[in-house]
Formats: sequence, C-alpha cells, structure tokens
Amino acid sequence: MESVEVEKSKAYITVEIIEYVQNSVVIKTILKKSTGNISVMSFDSGEGLTEKTTPFDTFAQIIEGKAEIVVDGKPHLLETGQSIVIPAHAPNLVKPNGRFKMILTIIKSGYE
Repeated sequence: MESVEVEKSKAYITVEIIEYVQNSVVIKTILKKSTGNISVMSFDSGEGLTEKTTPFDTFAQIIEGKAEIVVDGKPHLLETGQSIVIPAHAPNLVKPNGRFKMILTIIKSGYE
C-alpha cells in the first residue's frame, strides 16, 4: 500500500493517479490527516473488499468502471461518476464488476 501523499498545489486527473495491477487492489493516499483521509483505489477484475464496519462516515465515488457496494445488506450498483455515503458503523463490502477505480473519503471528526 502506498502511504505517501500526492504533491500539493499541483493539478491532477484523479483517475490517472493510480494504475491497475493484475490480481490486486492498489491504494494511494491523496491526503491523510487526524480528522480523516482521502485515498484513490484501483481494483483488478475479481478483486474487492471484504465486509467491514468503521466508526466513521465514508464517501465512496466510482471514477472508472463500476462496482457493487453493499451497505447494511443492501446492494448498490455504482458506475463512473456515481457515489454513496456509507454511514458510520454500517457493515459494508465492495464487490467487483470488472476493473474499477474509486475515491474513498473518510471523515473522523465528530466521532471522538
């Protein structure tokens, strides 16, 4: 997992910040702060994230391809440009639907 933030005060095409790696999930940190973080992720075909819960609200946005994000047992098929807010403490998982890329923004403030 890449832990170095991207260079500040520089314009990016977000979908180009990260590449696909065969049979892998790749994560690159855009910003990491005590109050939350923003990461961009790429998923090769067949790769996803197992069910988990976090104590924080999470904003997930698909920036290329499509994926199924299951929140509290309810599936949501998201395509490029679509997003969802995953509430704190809600069980969630990410199922692949081919290769895709997404941005995850986690907000930690307010949950101290």
